[in-house]
Parts: sequence; C-alpha cells; structure tokens
Amino acid sequence: MPGAARDRLAAMAVLITGAAGSGTSTLARALADRRGTVRVEADDIYWYATVPPFTTKRPAAERQLLMAARLRADPNAVVAGSVMGWGDEIENAFAAIVFVYVDRRTRLARLRQREQARYGRVNRAFLAWAARYDAGTAPGRSLSRHRAWLAARTCPVVELSGAMRVAEQCETLARYAALR
Repeated sequence: MPGAARDRLAAMAVLITGAAGSGTSTLARALADRRGTVRVEADDIYWYATVPPFTTKRPAAERQLLMAARLRADPNAVVAGSVMGWGDEIENAFAAIVFVYVDRRTRLARLRQREQARYGRVNRAFLAWAARYDAGTAPGRSLSRHRAWLAARTCPVVELSGAMRVAEQCETLARYAALR
C-alpha cells in the first residue's frame, strides 16, 4: 500500500503480535496507556461474541471493514493480536509492529493460568494448539509463518524476546519514535 494511503488509515497505529500467551494484550494495554490512546484486541474483531467464546469467526471482508473503521476512528491505536491474512490494507496499516517472543514453557504456563482464571477450566484443545506454535505444525499462527509475515511488512518491526517485565518492554520500545 502506498505510504499516503497507509497514513490515511492509521497515522501512528502500532501492532503488538506474537504467539498466544506471549503477553501481547498486556503489553498493548501498557503501551496504549503510555501513549494515551486506545487498545484494540484483534480477537474481538476476528471472532463474533459467543458463549462459549471463540467459536465463530467473522468473514474476512467483515473483519477488514471493522478493523479499518477502528483504525480510522483511533489512528494512534495499539492493536494486540494477529492480523495475518487480513489483507494488505490492514496488514500494512501500522507505523510499527512489535513481535513478542516468549519460550513455549512460559507461554503455556501463562495460558493455563489465564484459562483457569477466566473460565474456571483449561481448554486442552486450545493448549495443544498453542503448544505447536514453535514447531509450526498448528494451523494458523506459527513461529515460521509469523516470521515470514513480519519480513514482508512495510513498517519497522521490533522484536522483544524473552519473558521481560512489561515496564522493561515499554522502556525498550520508548527508544523507537513510532512506539512512544
């Protein structure tokens, strides 16, 4: 997408992406607070609100329209999650992308804790899917697919690796003008 078109869609929007359990939502919340802007969860757009949650996907065209509208309404938004496969208008709409990588063991422990706290039980199928991220055998997101997708982006990509404290992540990101 040409730079002018991207700027019209999202002036300084930032995407925080990574595997489930890597801390993208937590970092996005902290970064949005620091920037005085809104946080958008990609999953809230990707999935219809259902009980139980995460059972019905929105069609791709509807997701694209909803995300484009959110980015136009909040051009400095911090988006948490994955937008892989959402089309060039969305995928290249960001001033910067932060890729958060945390080891498998830490991610799975976080997911178990989160699932238990949110739902009172752990979804074993979800954990099994999340466990395959590094090996690349899970459908959808995988480390290799994520890295290939990141390499094709038109904006700067910053990688945060390891289970860092959120404050430390924010301090690291403050070095980049587009992430302040």
